[in-house]
Amino acid sequence: MKKKVLIISYYWPPAGGISVLRSLKIAKYLTAFDWEPIIYTVKDAQYPILEPSNEKHIPKGITILKQPCFEPFDFYKKLTGRKKEDTLANVLNANDTKKGLFHQLSVWIRANFFIPDARAIWVNPSVKYLTNYLKENPVDAIFSDGPPHTNTLIAAKVSKATDTPWLMDWQDPWTEVDYYKLFPIGKRANKTHHKLEQFCLNQASKTTIVSPSWKKDIEKLGAKNVSVIVWGYDEDDYTNFTSNNTSSFIISHMGLMGEDRAPYGFIQALENIQQSTSTRPIKVKFYGTVDNKIKEDIEAKQLGDLFEIKGHVPRAEAIQCMFDSAIQLLILNKAENAKGRIPGKLFENLRVGKPILCLGPIDSDVANILRETNAGATFEHDDITGIQTFIERIMIGDFQFKTKNIEQYSIKNLTGEIANYLNELVKS
Repeated sequence: MKKKVLIISYYWPPAGGISVLRSLKIAKYLTAFDWEPIIYTVKDAQYPILEPSNEKHIPKGITILKQPCFEPFDFYKKLTGRKKEDTLANVLNANDTKKGLFHQLSVWIRANFFIPDARAIWVNPSVKYLTNYLKENPVDAIFSDGPPHTNTLIAAKVSKATDTPWLMDWQDPWTEVDYYKLFPIGKRANKTHHKLEQFCLNQASKTTIVSPSWKKDIEKLGAKNVSVIVWGYDEDDYTNFTSNNTSSFIISHMGLMGEDRAPYGFIQALENIQQSTSTRPIKVKFYGTVDNKIKEDIEAKQLGDLFEIKGHVPRAEAIQCMFDSAIQLLILNKAENAKGRIPGKLFENLRVGKPILCLGPIDSDVANILRETNAGATFEHDDITGIQTFIERIMIGDFQFKTKNIEQYSIKNLTGEIANYLNELVKS
């Protein structure tokens, strides 16, 4: 008989983007390890990106519980003059539109009154609902994924109220995440954040986080029984793709490209290459929100013909572009804890198998993975010569990369590790 685990996740299909994939793919494969997932998510969520195709990964017949959540995004859009269909992905980091007084006021209100995040009003109703539900429908364990750390706080309170062991999973840290310092958080709100964070760290029976460096960071905060579970890739996502490109030399980047990820050294390297004797056509494709300052730098260097800013597209289109690429660009943000940031896109890049050009600390966790898998190389953001040489050598076939040992990053294998952790919690 399968054991039951309650998975608390704000993001769930039809949500798109990277955040939904963590809980979705774990739920998908837990059934193969004698665990039955029961999903708790939001009803009628205002997801910034929709990807209906994600629904095919939901295990058949599982229980999905939903409760409504008040979200302030529509009000924010009206105040700031954004269109209804505009995405709100990382408004702090990506200046894709002009930001005025109402934007600043909205961010201040979000930072000081919506704790731990914009879904905070969902916490108390969810705790009440789930506590009552579990009285009649007990589970063996709880799993939560954060951010949003509203998920984390709900799980902590439900775990305490029902005395159910809880595995707390973090994609990003809480108070030590890079964008935390970008919020205008007052002293009282900052104190509340840290108090709630400590409550969750103490309540969790087990903690998993996505990188070795961040594991050390949260252990310093008091996290106990911590293990690393990276993002991983799902083999099912890549079975019907092959490269269709026979002419252009494509360099692609997937995901948010805010000011903290601005690839100015990369852009300068491309300008240098264009001024050289190389004749092979280069096309750079950016998928996702791109900061206006980056666009302006491209135009200032008169490189507009080289770049395509694609915006948000269906996931299948993005994956196809990765297969068509000669180089996959991966950018770590310029932040104090960048060494520990391992983007989920890294594992998609690994599975696709095309050379990876990473911009970020050369002693980062990502750099270590690229060396171990022979999948690419890492350069500091301002290493223009190194970046240029890497691109030119790929263009002439001088660099040969053949990835190895990536099976350890299969999400099915990683879910097996999570199942083992859940088994340990039940035994203890």
